[in-house]
Amino acid sequence: MPLFSEAGLPASYVPLSFSDWQQRPEWPAVSLANTDPVEDLAPHVGRLRLIVLNFPKFSDGRAYSQARLLRGRMGYRGELRATGGVLIDQILFMLRCGFDSFESEQKGFEEALAKARTLFSVVYQPTEDGRIPASRLRLDHTVAPTP
Repeated sequence: MPLFSEAGLPASYVPLSFSDWQQRPEWPAVSLANTDPVEDLAPHVGRLRLIVLNFPKFSDGRAYSQARLLRGRMGYRGELRATGGVLIDQILFMLRCGFDSFESEQKGFEEALAKARTLFSVVYQPTEDGRIPASRLRLDHTVAPTP
């Protein structure tokens, strides 16, 4: 399956399945099913270089929650890859949750990834992508009094 990376990351690690990784937790790459306990990775996120999260079908969003937990609560900073039912229509949401590489067979995926960040100039929810939500922009906006 073709690999696309927003950050130009090389495909340098072969992830082990979660059950195999548990036998070799020193391995720097792991692949989780959306039923695997992402919390078990917490003590290891500082040394993991690649975590692959699976979307078994496009309508199953559990990997979004796993991504938010990894990036937001556990502070994971390595490569976070989406695989499985990864569609163009979901790129922006995946980026906002912290994914930075994608495996997809969909035609036009590379072009869609290149322009996904510029689709909206303002966002409303705080997420793992670091963009400032509109509510915060309004609070921070001060108008200088006119003399």
